[in-house]
Amino acid sequence: MTKKLAIISTHPIQYYAPVFQLLAKKSDIKVFYTAGNSSLEKYDVGFKQKIEWDIPLLEGYEYEFLENVAKNKGSHHFEGIVNPNAIAQIKNYQPDAILIYGWAYNSHLKIIRYFKNKIPVYFRGDSNLLNQKSSLKNLFRSLFLTWVYKHIDAAFYVGTANKAYFKKYGLKDEQLIFAPHAIDNKRFGEFKHKEALKLREQLRIKEEEVLILFAGKLEPVKNPKLLLSAIKRLDLINVHLLFVGNGELEENLKERAKTQTTNSDQRTANIHFLDFQNQTQMPIIYQACNLFCLPSNSETWGLAVNEAMASGKPILVSDKVGCASDLVQTKTGSVFKHRDLTDLIQKLIALTKDKYELKKMGENSLKYIQNWSFEEQVNAIVRYVNR
Repeated sequence: MTKKLAIISTHPIQYYAPVFQLLAKKSDIKVFYTAGNSSLEKYDVGFKQKIEWDIPLLEGYEYEFLENVAKNKGSHHFEGIVNPNAIAQIKNYQPDAILIYGWAYNSHLKIIRYFKNKIPVYFRGDSNLLNQKSSLKNLFRSLFLTWVYKHIDAAFYVGTANKAYFKKYGLKDEQLIFAPHAIDNKRFGEFKHKEALKLREQLRIKEEEVLILFAGKLEPVKNPKLLLSAIKRLDLINVHLLFVGNGELEENLKERAKTQTTNSDQRTANIHFLDFQNQTQMPIIYQACNLFCLPSNSETWGLAVNEAMASGKPILVSDKVGCASDLVQTKTGSVFKHRDLTDLIQKLIALTKDKYELKKMGENSLKYIQNWSFEEQVNAIVRYVNR
C-alpha cells in the first residue's frame, strides 16, 4: 500500500521540483511550500537579480503555499519563515509520513518537533563537516544539532560527506538511506554541439583551444578570484576562462582580468564573462567548455558539478566541495587544496596539456554520473517510505 507523504520545502527549486514530479508518479505526495507564494517572485541576492526559472516548477504534483507571516520574509535566516497554520494544514492532508527539507527555519523546526512520535519524520539536507573548526561556539552548535536530529526517524543522505555529518550528530547507520544528489541528467546530456560551437565562435575560441568554465554566483565563498589568478599566472595563449553568472565580485573580476600579464592583450581576450544564464541555456554553456572548475572555499555539495558531468565534461574542484569524495576520481577530474594557488595551477597544467585526455575524462564523467540520477533518488525514497 502506498503511504501518503507530506513534503515540507521552502519554495520551488529547480533541483527539487523534478524530484517531486517523479515522486508523484510513484507515490501519494503533497508539497507544502513554507516561504509563501511571494517566493515565486524571488530576488536572488547572490545573483543580484530576480530569478524566474524557465523550466516548470509547479507542474505534475500537488502543492500548497502556506501563509508566511514573518516580518523579514526569506529562506536566508531562521525567522524568515513563520507559518502559524502549518501544522493544521499538514494534518488536514492526513499524511502517513513527513519529509522535511532543512530544519533551520522557525516553522520547519516546529513541524519536526510536533510530528515526532506521531508519524515517521524523514529529513533531507546536504550539510557536511568539511569546514568545521574546534571552538566553544561549535561545541554548543554540536549539542544543539544532536538535539535537533533526535527528532528525526531517518535521513536521506546525498553522499559520503553528508553521511558523516549525520553520524556525527547522532543518527545511526540504520537511520541513514542513500538517495543521491542529482540533476536532470537527460536534459544536460542532450546533444547541443551546434549551439556550443556557435557560442565558442562568438567568444572567438578556436576548436583546438581549451575553455575552462566557472558557472555560479560571483561571490567570495566560491572563490572565483583564485581561478582568475591561476589563469593569469599560467598566461597560456591556448587556454580561455569563461565566467558565467553575476554577483558582488563581478566588477572586481572584470577589472582584474584587464590587468597586464606577459601576453596582456591576448590574456584579456582569453577571459570572458556572460551574465546569469537560465536552465535551458546551461547545457549549451557546459558543452561549449572543455573543463569545469569549482574553486569554492565552502560548498555543501556543488550540483553544478553534476551538471558539468552530465554534459560530458571533466571537473576540477577544491577539497571543500562536498561532492568531491563521491564524484571526482582520477578518471573524471581532479581535486586541489582550497585557497592554494600553486596547487590549483599545477592541476590546471596537468589537465589542460592534452585535449584528447580531457575528452576521455569527460566521457568517463558522463558514464559515471548516470548512477547519480533523479530516478535513483526517488526510488530510494519510495522504497523506504513504503517499506
